[in-house]
Formats: sequence, structure tokens, C-alpha cells
Amino acid sequence: MESVNRRTVREINQGEIREKEDSLLVELPLTLEVNGEEFVTMLCTPTNLDDLVLGFLFSEGLADGADDLAELEIDEQEGRVRVTTRRRHELAAKLYGKRTLTTGCGRGTIFYHVTDALKTHRVESDLRLSAGTILAALKGWGEKAELFAKTGCPHSAALLTAEGGILCLAEDAGRHNAVDKVIGRSLREGWSRRDKCLATTGRISSEILIKVAKADIPVVVSRSAATDLAVALAQELGITAAGFARGRRLNVYTHPERILP
Repeated sequence: MESVNRRTVREINQGEIREKEDSLLVELPLTLEVNGEEFVTMLCTPTNLDDLVLGFLFSEGLADGADDLAELEIDEQEGRVRVTTRRRHELAAKLYGKRTLTTGCGRGTIFYHVTDALKTHRVESDLRLSAGTILAALKGWGEKAELFAKTGCPHSAALLTAEGGILCLAEDAGRHNAVDKVIGRSLREGWSRRDKCLATTGRISSEILIKVAKADIPVVVSRSAATDLAVALAQELGITAAGFARGRRLNVYTHPERILP
């Protein structure tokens, strides 16, 4: 399925009107079935869907890695993914009372509760990287964000090395989905995440912070801001959180020792 559709729009510019072709990002309702049970419907961009599913299941505690998925069948035309896991879960019992309306875009509900963060171990890492390295990576990833260049629409997330290399970058209509795609790719490739930084164009909210913590990522940086709850969780869980990473500056909210001038 194409990730971009062309549409005719009317452009009004300084009082002048003209018809032109514009590129719009595709948003696909994707229903996920796990072990024969319908689990959730995600609104997503149809790219890297295998990474999205793996990252989402990892974030929800239903898979520890790619080897936990016995089968993964994606039907984009039907808008359905069927997954069979090697470890069976009683989904209803596991998720009872844990469906939380979130600040998410691209997915209105996810299955987490803030107390999930209290069950997550602290992230321990000796990672150190400079603010300049982070800012240079964010400035340079525009060449890899192809869907944004075409439509100006999606969020992006990327996994950065200490040297500022971009291991992978994912785009999606939803910022949560973009993060899940990056985490899923790291699981599929077998990359360590304890010496990496996750960068995102979306705000750092509590549910994004919990995903980062579960993935053992010590640093999360956003071009946008962080919420108060996300900062409190980052402090508690040993994660360096930084926002407003634009131009030559960024704000470090927690554990600033990992980001050098």
C-alpha cells in the first residue's frame, strides 16, 4: 500500500486561487489480533508495519523480542494483522483495568497505566554524548525523513549512537507509532539500546517515557517539550530527558550528566 496519496487542492495565496496537486500522508486503521483475539486498532502510516507490531507488543509486555512471534501475517488491504506468540497470555486478565485514554495521536487508547512505570527497573548506562552531537543529528535527519519532505505531516523517531549516527529512523502519523517502529527495528536487528539515544519530533509524554524505560534507552530527546509527569518518571527511572532540541540549544530536564556541553 502506498504511504502517500495525491489529491487536488485549492491553494489561496495572497488573494490568488489556483488548483494544484498535493501529497497527503496515508492513515491506515490497522486491527491487531493476538492469538486469535482482537486486541487493538491502531491508526498508522503503512510503512515498517512489522517493526510497528513488534515494538508495540514489546511495549505492552506481550513479546520480549522477534523470536517471541511464531507467526506474523499482515493484510494491508483488509487492515488487519494476525500474530501468534510463542508465549500465550490471557489478554483480558492482563489488561483488566489498564486501558487508559492517553494524549496520543494516531492511537486514542493504549494499554498502560502510570503504575506500570513503577514496575520498570531503573535504566543504568554510562552513555555520554554532547549536545552538539544531538543537535547535528536532528538537523541532518531531514534527508532520511522522506514522508515529511513529501507531505509535511508525519512524526519521526530515530535511534542515535553516541557519535550521532542514525541507526534507524521511522515516520508515522502517530508519534507513539514512530517510537514503536524504532524499538521494533532494534529488536529485530538485535541492537543494544543501553548506549543509544532516542530522538523524536513529538512531545515526551508519560506513555512515551514508559516505552523508553521498558526498552532500556537511557536518553530521550525531543524537538518539542516534555510533560510534568514524564519528567517525574524520567527522574525516578534514571532516564535523561531533554526537549526543545532546535538550532543550537536544548533543555535537559533530568539526569543532565549524560549530555555534555
